[in-house]
Amino acid sequence: MTTSWTRALLVRLFWLTLICLPVGLLTGHLAWTLVFGLVVYVSWTLRQLLWFHNWLIDNPSADLPDARGIWGEIFSTIHRQRQSAARRQHKLQEIIDQIQASTAALSEAVVMIDRQGRLQWWNASADRLLGLRNPADKGQHVTSLIRDPRFVTYYETGSHSEPLSLDSPTSKNTHLQFAITRYGQGERLMIVRDITRLHNLELMRKDFVANVSHELRTPLTVVIGYLETLLDNEDVLASRWKRAMLQMQTQASRMHTLLNDLLLLSRLETTDTTLDEEPVSVHLLLTRIRDDALAFSGERQHRITLANETEQPLIGIAGELRSAFSNLVFNAVKYTPDGCAIQIRWWSDGAGAHMSVTDDGPGIAPEHIGRLTERFYRIDSSRNSHTGGSGLGLAIVKHVLLRHQARLEIISEEGTGSCFICHFPARRLVPMDQALGE
Repeated sequence: MTTSWTRALLVRLFWLTLICLPVGLLTGHLAWTLVFGLVVYVSWTLRQLLWFHNWLIDNPSADLPDARGIWGEIFSTIHRQRQSAARRQHKLQEIIDQIQASTAALSEAVVMIDRQGRLQWWNASADRLLGLRNPADKGQHVTSLIRDPRFVTYYETGSHSEPLSLDSPTSKNTHLQFAITRYGQGERLMIVRDITRLHNLELMRKDFVANVSHELRTPLTVVIGYLETLLDNEDVLASRWKRAMLQMQTQASRMHTLLNDLLLLSRLETTDTTLDEEPVSVHLLLTRIRDDALAFSGERQHRITLANETEQPLIGIAGELRSAFSNLVFNAVKYTPDGCAIQIRWWSDGAGAHMSVTDDGPGIAPEHIGRLTERFYRIDSSRNSHTGGSGLGLAIVKHVLLRHQARLEIISEEGTGSCFICHFPARRLVPMDQALGE
């Protein structure tokens, strides 16, 4: 109650006492007269309170009651506040209606999910792409409607930095991309796009690369075989032909390596990862790779060291891990100046398992780091031609790690060397007690 209302109440009580006082003195019943006056005033106040209750609770849409004094001010104040709240609510509802109308017109599916994972709202495209039914599916948990194990894992891990691509629940010929964003107090917004056309184009590209690689492999093998046969009989070759044959053999070997890398990439993209997974002794694998790298370095005399800080096996495909790790190590040997140091490290912690290759070479400029894992991307084409690289090594590393739910981190600055780190999730590690038991 404000100061003005308090003053008005005191004034009313003063006038009530002033009126009752002479009446009480005249009748000789002053106390009873004051009590009667207070009862009348309280009755009037209770009547105003009853009107206020009926208007505010039972019939809020009725006109403002005709009240006087303090109660009139109360009625007017609440009426103004209700009108202001109604205007704000109307504006908010208009904004919500506009957002829902614009969202409903999107070709992408938009799904709002509450903190418990239950569906709150979705647009018409979600009905078409995901097979949701409104209102039957409202309040259902999202993983009970989209039951693909890959989506369940993607949703429950809580890491949505990368989108997920899956077949549509309503059609195997439709391919969808799922992206989830957190907002509010733990709610999630899921955007689902139809990427069937891009998916089909990607499949066509993969099939084209795989088919061309297979078709080129046979004639190239024949060419390499004849070149080796001719060079085995170099005594009968003229000197000018011998040099040409050696150059042809070098270039054919480079092309053969390129085709093998293309076929490996194609296999990585099209085969299932879980078929050949087994515990892999990474510390032994890296020991062999280090020995091969020393032999590969040869007269360049790189100082290659290995730090095996754990012997925990890693669940994976040994051949693919060997390919990824050897690509990183051999790249360091190729692109690091003679006599420089290369450190290989394998360790584990609470976050999982990690393998790193660090060198003190020339380093990599920041603008190149984000594109190093692209196919055929080369920082310096002349340097790559000199070293015989195909531009596919880091692309192979990236795909191998993706198939093992791992990621590649690249840390480098020009003039300070480079560090390539493979991060594997903890669930890929075999506990030591199980490893020793086996």
